[in-house]
Amino acid sequence: QVQLVESGGGLVQAGGSLRLSCAASGRTFSRYTMGWFRQAPGKEREFIGAIRWSGGTTYYADSVKGRFTISKDNAKNTGYLQMNSLKPEDTAVYYCAAEITYGLASLPSDYLSWGQGTQVTVSS
Repeated sequence: QVQLVESGGGLVQAGGSLRLSCAASGRTFSRYTMGWFRQAPGKEREFIGAIRWSGGTTYYADSVKGRFTISKDNAKNTGYLQMNSLKPEDTAVYYCAAEITYGLASLPSDYLSWGQGTQVTVSS
């Protein structure tokens, strides 16, 4: 497993932007996929997107496509979730996760390592 530490959540007005970071340590990360999820109160954990560390291929859920961008910094072993045009319905606790995968990993059960979560609140 790897250790993941998230940062960057907060309160933002609708239409604003936030960038979340997820720093990974503990293993050589080149074979991993980093996924991003969110969970609103009373709802299931929802897949937002993922990035393959080797090659940088990204995947996005339809609900965020065109507004959210996932990227990485290999030198820092850190992944990023850039969120633009935020809406009140984007309010949730956001998690990064990591696992060695061989296809699109979009289920929470696909990942063993999780960050601590960071709250994102979008006011209307």
